[in-house]
Amino acid sequence: MRPIIGIATQTLEAIPGELPACWIMGQSYVQALRSVGAIPWIIPLLPDDEATLREIFERLDAVFLTGGVDVDPSRYGEAKQPCCGRTDPPRDAVEIQLIRWAIEAGKPILAVCRGIQVLNVALGGSLYQDVPSQLPNAIKHDYFPTRENPSRNRLVHSIEVQAGTRLAAALGESRPIVNSMHHQAIKCIAPGLITSAVAPDGVIEAVEGANGRYIVGVQWHPEELISQPGQKQLFASFVAAAQSR
Repeated sequence: MRPIIGIATQTLEAIPGELPACWIMGQSYVQALRSVGAIPWIIPLLPDDEATLREIFERLDAVFLTGGVDVDPSRYGEAKQPCCGRTDPPRDAVEIQLIRWAIEAGKPILAVCRGIQVLNVALGGSLYQDVPSQLPNAIKHDYFPTRENPSRNRLVHSIEVQAGTRLAAALGESRPIVNSMHHQAIKCIAPGLITSAVAPDGVIEAVEGANGRYIVGVQWHPEELISQPGQKQLFASFVAAAQSR
């Protein structure tokens, strides 16, 4: 049996007269998981229906957290500043619940971009609401695609990977160059997580569970770099951990 990997969606607000409210998710994440043998399971945002959400969770072998809009600062005890972007409170609620259930049940977690941020928040950490304004000495991290330059796989800066980590074993190199499409980042790392990679400016680029369980979060977008053996192996190691359950 191929392992079932849960992926929470994101809210797309209704367009009156054109489109009802929708739940959406990028295809690249689904295709990356499918390419290494997983069954991706798209999860609706049902924060007020815990029973249904729990039934979905019980059928999962692992949880995958994707990129997307900003985590609401109220989740880590801060007021929302003007530099913070759009948020999706139902998504925050559902993903945080899935994270906590997964940790209780020992199910593997892989988190990408926003995913590493909501993982950190769910476990008691905090975020920089905007790296450029709150860390003025930071390098550029927000290489967001534009109509003129739509690339999502542009390699823009190196990271330093901590030896002996799950991430090091998957990537097979200590200083890979990655893509970067974020303006928020981990500020205070949560209890139970350790830093496994940093950018040249010290911004946290990856975390792992401190207790040996498969909990891995990365700040870049490996699903857009799936043609690289190390990035594909990151997904393969996650699916293998889910399969082993």
